Amino acid sequence: MPTRDAEAAIARLSKARVLVVGDAMLDRYIFGRVERLSPEAPVPVLTMASEHDEPGGAGNVVHNLCGLGAATAFVSVVGDDAAGAELTGLIGGQPGVEPWLLVQGSRITTVKTRYIAQGSRQGGQQLLRTDREDTRPIHAKLSERLLRIARDAMAATSVLILSDYRKGVLAGDIPAQLIKAAHAAGRRVVVDMRASDFARYAGADVLIPHRTDLNPGDDPPDGDEAIAEAAEALRRAHGFGAVFVKRGEEGMTLVDATGPTHFRLDPTRLIDLSGAGDAAVATLAACLAASIKLPTAALLANAAAGIVGAQPGTCVIRPDMLSAALAG
Repeated sequence: MPTRDAEAAIARLSKARVLVVGDAMLDRYIFGRVERLSPEAPVPVLTMASEHDEPGGAGNVVHNLCGLGAATAFVSVVGDDAAGAELTGLIGGQPGVEPWLLVQGSRITTVKTRYIAQGSRQGGQQLLRTDREDTRPIHAKLSERLLRIARDAMAATSVLILSDYRKGVLAGDIPAQLIKAAHAAGRRVVVDMRASDFARYAGADVLIPHRTDLNPGDDPPDGDEAIAEAAEALRRAHGFGAVFVKRGEEGMTLVDATGPTHFRLDPTRLIDLSGAGDAAVATLAACLAASIKLPTAALLANAAAGIVGAQPGTCVIRPDMLSAALAG
């Protein structure tokens, strides 16, 4: 793709208006030093030095959309707890966000805590991750309210992202109802999911699965041809407009009615792919919302994944980062 065309596409991202519905969570990072082993067990002792919290899950997709300059509406559910209140503040404090974080009493807000020892490797060494979560479906009355708010928000947005981390917000037939409402309003739907129950998202415009989920119950496809065949079979089986497969350090593969296109990453530049998928999803959806064609959107989305993957920990994608990556 000519650099001039890419720059023109990137410049249009600030015109994007995107709605995100999905599982919000709080990502917590605890940094410290390890200088000895515990006398109680053969485990390192982390002397805590600092702590950092940021939006995770669908909240990280929103974070990246904000970084790209897109106006974003976000509908999700948090618990009636300190983590939920903090997450609400973090989301609401970002520019260009209209947050609708509904509170469910007695529910636990998902918190992923990573303990990281700062060492010779840039960014430190992760020692342990602990998860605190409630993955049960949200209450039925809350589901009705979530659907109502999301339908209303579609009027001011042009693309809907369904970010399913399997934490209960997009349980049952909620995805089907949202896809139906979006299409009735003339909106496109991008689905990012971490499972293989693809039928629940039938009819979505773009499905973004991981390679390992393409053949449930069997070995995942390997290689360009096998991945393209599996993605095309999935596209036809459930009426997806396109399937955009995440392949880790190998990059991504787009399969639509015109056939497959493979986008590569340089594995020698990758450090940590945490958050790379969220950056790709946000970039793809922002491009589509800015009326950028799907092949160009996929190219920029793969570039965003590579940028984030080349950083230690998670980072937020920005237009200037995309421009630098394509120019280099």
